[in-house]
Amino acid sequence: MKRIFDVLVSLILLLLLSPLIFIVAILVKKKLGIPILFKQQRPGLYSKPFYLYKYRTMTDEKDHEGNLMPDHVRLTSFGKFLRKCSLDELPQLINVLKGDISLVGPRPLLMEYVPLYSDQQLARHNVRPGITGWAQVNGRNAITWEEKFELDVWYVENQSFWLDIKILFLTVYKVFKSEGINQQGSVTTERFKGQITR
Repeated sequence: MKRIFDVLVSLILLLLLSPLIFIVAILVKKKLGIPILFKQQRPGLYSKPFYLYKYRTMTDEKDHEGNLMPDHVRLTSFGKFLRKCSLDELPQLINVLKGDISLVGPRPLLMEYVPLYSDQQLARHNVRPGITGWAQVNGRNAITWEEKFELDVWYVENQSFWLDIKILFLTVYKVFKSEGINQQGSVTTERFKGQITR
C-alpha cells in the first residue's frame, strides 16, 4: 500500500508541479550553470547505494590550488532560497518513482556514515529512506545527530500509513514556516563523526 501511494502521489505531483519544476531548472542553469542536478550516492534500503537527485544550490568555485571553496562561500542567495522553500528537493520525486526512496522515511545521508552507526542507529536503513521523515518534522537540521537517529529509529518501529499522512501534512507546515533548515552557525549541517562505542 505504501509503494502504491508513493507512485500515485509522486506522479500526481510531477504533473501538477511540472511548470514549477521547469522554471526552477531554467533558473538553476541561468544562475549556477550546468549540471542543473546535483547527483550523489546515498544508502537506501538495507544500505544499498543509489543516486539521489537534487537541484544544485552551490557554485563550483575553487581556490588557487583547485580545491572547492567552503560551503558558505559556494552557497548563493538563490541556493539559500531553494533550500528554504525545499524546491531543491523536487527532483527526488524521480527517485520515488524509481523505488530508491519513499515519500516518507529516514532521510538518506552519506555513504561514509554507514560504518559509523551504532547497531541501533543502523536500524534506520530497515525501511526505504524518504524525502521527508519524522526527524524532519521534529527539528530537521536544528537537532543533534543522536536526536535525529532516535527519531528515525522510532519511525521504523512505529511506521504506519496514517503516521506517513501526518508527517506529510507537518512537512508542508514546516516548509511554509522555514523551520530547522540549517544548524545554528552553519549553512549546512555538521558532519556525523560516529559513536565512541557500538
